[in-house]
Amino acid sequence: MNLESFHFLLTPAGQAQLAALAEIEIDAANHLQVASRLSGEVGPDQAHALLETALLRRRASVKFSRADEMYFTREALQQASAEQISFYRAKRFARSGLDHIADLGCGIGGDSLALAASAQVIGVEWDPLRLVMAQENVRAYGHGLRFRPLQADLMELSPLPIDALFADPGRRDEHGRRIYSVHQYRPPLSFLEDWRQQVPHQAVKISPAVSYDELPPGAEVEFISVKGEVREALLWFGDLKTAATRRATLLPGENTLVDSDVADIETGPPRRFLYEPDGAVIRAHLVEQVGQLLSASKIDDEIAYLTSDRAQSTPFASCYAIDDYFPFQLKRLRAYLRQRGIGSVTIKKRGSPLDPDELRRRLRLSGDGHCIVFLTQVQGQPTVLVGRQA
Repeated sequence: MNLESFHFLLTPAGQAQLAALAEIEIDAANHLQVASRLSGEVGPDQAHALLETALLRRRASVKFSRADEMYFTREALQQASAEQISFYRAKRFARSGLDHIADLGCGIGGDSLALAASAQVIGVEWDPLRLVMAQENVRAYGHGLRFRPLQADLMELSPLPIDALFADPGRRDEHGRRIYSVHQYRPPLSFLEDWRQQVPHQAVKISPAVSYDELPPGAEVEFISVKGEVREALLWFGDLKTAATRRATLLPGENTLVDSDVADIETGPPRRFLYEPDGAVIRAHLVEQVGQLLSASKIDDEIAYLTSDRAQSTPFASCYAIDDYFPFQLKRLRAYLRQRGIGSVTIKKRGSPLDPDELRRRLRLSGDGHCIVFLTQVQGQPTVLVGRQA
């Protein structure tokens, strides 16, 4: 899509075509037919823009509640934060009273539309197409008057007269491969150090797979999971920082856990119940904090499983009832499961080199029963735990 074809989408004719496309199902069977019809009516470039927008709006509905009014490119939609995360983040800016914010690398405006709900936002983006899409997307959420687009190269831009900033550096190279080192981000994380002299209140989106060795001193790192899946990590600076070093947040409930001084918890054999901490808790190195909340012990110093004699409800971990455990041996495990009529298993692993699909094939099970098999270590020894959801 180019700028000319995008501007066509905003015309009455373009809007009418988009409304019509929203009413029909577009699939592999009719895709070429619809594209051909549109091309004959409005031209090939406009037809491509219409069809691409209609398809991406459907795909974006899992991220944005107003996707049917928004505009996307495929890459920008993939990179954009989900609305649920963006609005959660924007609350911290609002609570801090910072009301003039720059969104550096704003893309199609997935974060600007949340920030602009309570602040004046300058959206900085080099790609002119993404920038005009951002303006329309913020307008779709009713905050267009609070958004000012600025086309600029971040590496050449001097710090702006603002209260705070949110930055989302590029984390893919020119070939589309993921970048994990903060020193290779586009721009690199060190770029914001110069801005911090003038704008100390910052939030920076980074990869949740970041190495702790690369985290800048003085920052709070927050790992965010949505329905148990770790989605994002953030660095908070200045008045936006609310934890000493680490935080895990679980959405949609906004349950949050921060680093605190806790005594070392014991390590011992599995008890009646096993707890698997949420991925954000594990990435934030807060397993011991959850262990303290549950009065639980660890099964191994290096493994993020907790165990207790009581089943307790907690948003920070899933609880499983353990029926048995023993040193891992394929023959023993196969015999154990067959004797109990287990025909299917859910395999979870932590600290085990075994491939779950290969193990499932080699078990050659038959029967109506189901259980959960945990491949892990107990006090340094390869162990299998057999259990079920508590």
